Amino acid sequence: MLVACSGGADSLALAAATLFVARRMGLRCGLVTVDHGLQEGSGERAAELGDWAVERGFAPVQVRSVRVGAAGGPEAAAREARYAALEAAAVEHRAAMVLLGHTRDDQAETVLLALARGSGPRGLAGMPQRRVRNGVVFVRPLLDVGRAETRAACAAEGLVAWEDPHNVDASYARARVRPIVAALGAGVVANLARTARLVGADADYLDGLAADALEKALSDGGGLSVVELGRMAGPIRTRVLHAWALRLGVPGTDLALRHVDALDALIVRWHGQGAVALPGGLAVTRTGGLLQTCR
Repeated sequence: MLVACSGGADSLALAAATLFVARRMGLRCGLVTVDHGLQEGSGERAAELGDWAVERGFAPVQVRSVRVGAAGGPEAAAREARYAALEAAAVEHRAAMVLLGHTRDDQAETVLLALARGSGPRGLAGMPQRRVRNGVVFVRPLLDVGRAETRAACAAEGLVAWEDPHNVDASYARARVRPIVAALGAGVVANLARTARLVGADADYLDGLAADALEKALSDGGGLSVVELGRMAGPIRTRVLHAWALRLGVPGTDLALRHVDALDALIVRWHGQGAVALPGGLAVTRTGGLLQTCR
């Protein structure tokens, strides 16, 4: 397995704990750190972390440098570049999984951000404990562990964690919500994380029903049957439309609720309206009992 480690308290504590457990289970444990190149001295810090990992006995150890784009904003662009680097490392070393150091506090922040953005159940479900992305398994073992515990673990192990200045940079949404979460107290943080877990279980179930419904509604040409869509409950139908739009190639970062609502109107509020424009230059029309795409 590979541990994704930034050098912060959360991922540093995860790395030390994983190595401790892996050795006793006879498992190989490696470490990957990603240099985003967004801060002065980031390359040197990444190299020092790599040296520490080698000294501690992690194998393999990789320091990967990435170029961060601009799509979706700085946070999203950095996250996308980081995941791509972690996926490449996992494939190269045939890792069974990549471990991420997100904590209960991170989960609470994610839920609050989702509420502020008006997200649906999937957003309120926060970060899943296990996720498969492009064939690589990502696992978050610390979602039930508080940030204070990871700092205490680092102190107990004599590990000096790096404090990322982006964590207090108000230009980042997560940095702005972090003081709010801290002020709410440990009890509320735990409640928010529990809410994410409960909503996530419901969302997973509905997503599974929607996946089956999508396959049933698909025509041979890739369109969707209006009759089949009309038989579906609203929460299932809108999930089907969302998944279908993604399958057509609509960028997930650009697909908004208004697009799905407009597609849904072709079913539940049909009065002969014209095509629905989707991001990526696609349009969807209702013709011949099907929702079909056109340029």
